[in-house]
Amino acid sequence: MKRQVVEAFQESACEHNKPDHKGCPRPKPGEAAGGCSFDGAQITLVPITDAAHLVHGPLACAGNSWEGRGSLSSGPSLYQYGLTTDLSEQDIIFGGENKLRQAIGELVQRFNPPAVFVYSTCVTALIGEDLDKICQSESDKWRIPVIPVNSPGFVGSKNLGNRLAGEALLQYVIGTDDSVETTPYDINVIGEYNIAGEFRDIQSLFDRVGIRVLSKITGDARFHEIRRAHLAKVNMVVCGRALVSMARKMEERYHIPYFEGSFYGSRETSVSLRQIAYLLNDHGLEKRVNQLIKDEEEQLDRDLTQYRQILKGKRAVIYTGGVKSWSVISALQELGIQVVGVGINKSSKEDVSRIIDRVGDKANLIEEGGASQILRTVRDKKADIIVAGGRNMYVALKEQIPFLDINQERHSAYAGYAGLKRLAKHLVHALQHPVWQLVQREGPCEGWQ
Repeated sequence: MKRQVVEAFQESACEHNKPDHKGCPRPKPGEAAGGCSFDGAQITLVPITDAAHLVHGPLACAGNSWEGRGSLSSGPSLYQYGLTTDLSEQDIIFGGENKLRQAIGELVQRFNPPAVFVYSTCVTALIGEDLDKICQSESDKWRIPVIPVNSPGFVGSKNLGNRLAGEALLQYVIGTDDSVETTPYDINVIGEYNIAGEFRDIQSLFDRVGIRVLSKITGDARFHEIRRAHLAKVNMVVCGRALVSMARKMEERYHIPYFEGSFYGSRETSVSLRQIAYLLNDHGLEKRVNQLIKDEEEQLDRDLTQYRQILKGKRAVIYTGGVKSWSVISALQELGIQVVGVGINKSSKEDVSRIIDRVGDKANLIEEGGASQILRTVRDKKADIIVAGGRNMYVALKEQIPFLDINQERHSAYAGYAGLKRLAKHLVHALQHPVWQLVQREGPCEGWQ
């Protein structure tokens, strides 16, 4: 595990890895803001919908993270089960190996999954459970892959957990199945988690031009499709820096080129589609993609006319992270909204550079989290709406500011051309909701002496 953690910190494709500075910043003791490494590993792997996901640790580790994201499935539901070994104080003292073996056996016999992912936690890592050895033994016994995920929370941030989960897929899953028949149009989409089912809109675009998604890593994925990911012709990395190490290593091992793109907003969606067609190096495909983009953008312009009339000139503060920090800016600007503040505390330097390119030097860059910083920006810039994650929703409501949830807990899909129209509709609803007129009225007792 130590070797994997060091490699994840010193990722050569990451901007933090420079000649004078090796690797990403180490975590500060006691700092777990934004999620721990265990949480990050689950975010990456749990959307594999037909696999069993077993948390080896106390009940709270599984309970606090269970169903924390809106990753949807078009079929299997096993990934929604909150499975844990539920270690007690006695197990911690005497060891939890027997309990883990019993849990794996029960899962295999009851659910017959194609694979079992076993997640290490802070407790089981500190007491020295040999997860690799146990999983190998159980894999041999039950004749299915039992995969250790060595990403206890104390080793680092959520982002590091994403990378360690990617390492588990590279080591135990990807490249283990060569039986599928390939086509010249096979791609992998890495770092896409099918939040609110939004990948269905993207899949329909691929289907129309003849691009086949060989493997989704990992939104609405099946275990067997990830096994064959090494046969794809192109990798698209959606979620910023989180899984760039996986894309780089797949390029080294399997010679699969990769690029980083986004499906938020019409402009970003069109750029990503054209880049895929370019890397697949097929002129017929490029023509089909260009025609698709032309048709979709023309239809979208007609559909957005009524929304743009309402949204034009409105001011928004965005507080999110990763790829959404810059790609959502593009989506809002296409609707006529001016972005006057952006949270950058979870963004890489490359993300920040993209943000500045889009908003210029007049917008506030919010480096530190907290309601006070968001509210100060809203008041200073006279913003009309906050676009952020669910944890900031109640701050906005208490301050009587319209709010739209954009993070992983949301229940609406905003990716692709259809997603942009949906985003415009929900922004208008948030801004024009009658509750804002009600809260601005004087109460019946106001003005009384």
